Amino acid sequence: MSALSIRAYRPADRDNLVALWDRCGLRVSYNDPDRDIALLRATPTAEIFVAEEASQIVAAICVGHDGHRGYPYYVAVDPQAQGKGYGRQILRHAETWLTQRGVPKMNIMVRDTNEKVRAFYLAIGYEETPRFVLSRWLTEDGSPPSGPVQATGTLSCTITSLEMTERPSHTPVPVSSQRKIALMRAHSPGAAFYRYLYDRVGEKWLWYERRAMDDDTLSAIVDDEWVEIYVLYVDGVPAGFAELDRRHPPDIELAYFGLLPEFIGQGLGPYLLGSAIDIAWAHDPQRLWVHTNTLDHPKALPLYQRFGFVPYKREDEVIPDPRLHGLIP
Repeated sequence: MSALSIRAYRPADRDNLVALWDRCGLRVSYNDPDRDIALLRATPTAEIFVAEEASQIVAAICVGHDGHRGYPYYVAVDPQAQGKGYGRQILRHAETWLTQRGVPKMNIMVRDTNEKVRAFYLAIGYEETPRFVLSRWLTEDGSPPSGPVQATGTLSCTITSLEMTERPSHTPVPVSSQRKIALMRAHSPGAAFYRYLYDRVGEKWLWYERRAMDDDTLSAIVDDEWVEIYVLYVDGVPAGFAELDRRHPPDIELAYFGLLPEFIGQGLGPYLLGSAIDIAWAHDPQRLWVHTNTLDHPKALPLYQRFGFVPYKREDEVIPDPRLHGLIP
């Protein structure tokens, strides 16, 4: 296990820390990193720790407590440095910080789909505790906020581009045998049917580019034989779609991918993504790539990485807020 230099966060660490969170897929649209950092630094019962290797931040953890239990947040190890024991070291550092303050227990919440992280915590001595975790979004409609609306009518987001340069060795994703599942290519779907899929899947995540196109422009894209649109049907009902753009060989872009809102959380996303990846690699591309941003579903980036996509570029961008420009209600 390699030794790390672990210390408390300093303001000069801000850009490197946020970049690490991005590389680990920890940021979502409704978590403002500057607000989170400021809140943690202003809270007497919380701290941010960074771990350095060769003067580079390669791991970080935020930790806080209520006097009885400690809670870690933003536990991050650079993807290029994973497997060296850094996650264990920085977590132990946070545990020591808690015990020095008389806090006897650490509680950790892990999504039930995040098997890799769950296995990590079990391997270093944590145990599953039978408890219900209940939560509620304190927004008007009870859903996660999709990002702050800027007074200027714009939104800030970070775009992450990911790629895979060889066929992954994942196993087929099973789906419930109680439902009739079908994945079919829609040849020349036309603007109207495509808009139904695009608008229903993307409205909550503020997909707007295709909404801004007229029907002729949109049809020219989706009816192109080199643009493959695969529709997922569940019990005969459209549940989502994946769009493969093969117009720029030898690369293929996974241009769009997602589920209709009522089908999210049913295990269909991994099945659809795995199927789209298999179809793309059947064309023997040099590279399969995709991009997502911090306005998308918070599980999008981790899901892409879980299936073998590797981030290669991140860009901060300011876009017009489509809700204020008539594109999205």
